[in-house]
Amino acid sequence: MASTADFKNGLCIEYNGDLYTIVQFQHVKPGKGAAFVRTKLKNLKTGKVIDNTFNAGVKVNVQRIERRPYQYLYKDDIGYHFMHSETFEQVSFQEELINAPDLLKEGQGIEAVYHADTETPLYAELPAYVVLEVTYTEPGLKGDTSSSTALKPATLETGAEIMVPLFVDTGDKIKVDTRDHSYGERVKE
Repeated sequence: MASTADFKNGLCIEYNGDLYTIVQFQHVKPGKGAAFVRTKLKNLKTGKVIDNTFNAGVKVNVQRIERRPYQYLYKDDIGYHFMHSETFEQVSFQEELINAPDLLKEGQGIEAVYHADTETPLYAELPAYVVLEVTYTEPGLKGDTSSSTALKPATLETGAEIMVPLFVDTGDKIKVDTRDHSYGERVKE
């Protein structure tokens, strides 16, 4: 058990039967009345961020979470299979636990977050950017910039489709942002 005095960003607590991390907190001591702590809490299962106010000194149940490194192996009808990078133990995750499953390629490293007390996987995150090869895109025509954005669809080696600038060709390697599936930059070999 901990109190609101122990709050810090990233702390995982149990609130209303779910696990939340503290995204932001502010200790407020008004001129009259009791002090309180204003927080933004992120649900670890849904990703939804809520605002909540705790009275100062309230006891909260702190939960332990662990980040573990895994490497992607393959996908089948059971789910996505990964190997722990240090113990070589193999596990499988369902698609809804992975933040960008369509950008996973064989050998890709991820970080899985586990609830340490129950050994339950909460979610799996790819790095912020992954480098993938463009397997197909229409050739960009010179002067074809009627719009200010000038983007075209491209299919990546994982089968995912994203929008890329006109100068990107088939066979190019590009950085893709896993948070919003956007084009980052072209990568030189």
